[in-house]
Amino acid sequence: MTGSGLFVAYDPAYVQPLPPDHRFPMIKYELLAEQLVYEGLVQSGHFHTPGRCLTEIAGLTHTQEYQHKLLHQQLTPREQRVIGFPQSPALTHREYVITQGTIDCCLHALHGGVALNIAGGTHHAFADHGEGFCLLNDFAVAANYLLHAGVAKKVLIIDLDVHQGNGTASIFSNNPDVFTFSMHGGNNYPFHKENSDVDIPLEDGISDTAYLGILHEALPPVIAAFQPDFAFYLSGVDILATDRFGKLKVTAAGCSARDRFVFSALKTAGIPVTVAMGGGYSPHVRDIVNAHCQTFREAARIFGK
Repeated sequence: MTGSGLFVAYDPAYVQPLPPDHRFPMIKYELLAEQLVYEGLVQSGHFHTPGRCLTEIAGLTHTQEYQHKLLHQQLTPREQRVIGFPQSPALTHREYVITQGTIDCCLHALHGGVALNIAGGTHHAFADHGEGFCLLNDFAVAANYLLHAGVAKKVLIIDLDVHQGNGTASIFSNNPDVFTFSMHGGNNYPFHKENSDVDIPLEDGISDTAYLGILHEALPPVIAAFQPDFAFYLSGVDILATDRFGKLKVTAAGCSARDRFVFSALKTAGIPVTVAMGGGYSPHVRDIVNAHCQTFREAARIFGK
């Protein structure tokens, strides 16, 4: 926390034009920033504006060959289809800026307790390729940066997006210093799942009580046993009943209760956390923005105490 409220990373580069009728709701990032200012959670002009992540830092996670393809617009048509975005210098730049935003959030959270990136949570990106609207894996890059710099020794990634973080699971599959925890739709994308340290596949149509009961039972033992000194939280709002692709039946109130529980558990344990928004595909963008805003409200409420 700072005198101007929450530490929130945002840059206009987060919003880039896409082809007409593209299903990815890019506008949500701009609207979310405006809503945070409207609600007073961030003062106008007080967003943290990240620079561009260095290729050397991204290279702690991603292969040189893959970065070369991104930077020189050499993705094949098939690779672009798997990612879901047409390649462009602007979209590549966007991903490097988002990734730096997550790193900057980490550095603030180390002494501020919590920091949030308006975008990020690009958990489908593997070391050597992108998938599912994800070019670089910002959590993986930031976690490897913290470990490489020696400012964290044990990192917990809490992924509550409705889609399993397959890229994250793959990247850290042989790294005992990073624990990956994922609660996701069992019958949802990606249809081939990787192995997280803890995977909890959820049945279609699960509602608030069952969802929160599983989370309350599963997460605290992980925190107690692993004892991380830093956490990442991917707070996807595609668990909402209104989501076009989520297949779950969690309400906005349930989504907010989820965030409150995660933040409370980490705050009580004294674990700093960086948060990224992840997915959200409700037909009405106001439902997406409101659910994301709830995450910021709960962060301010819990960590502002």
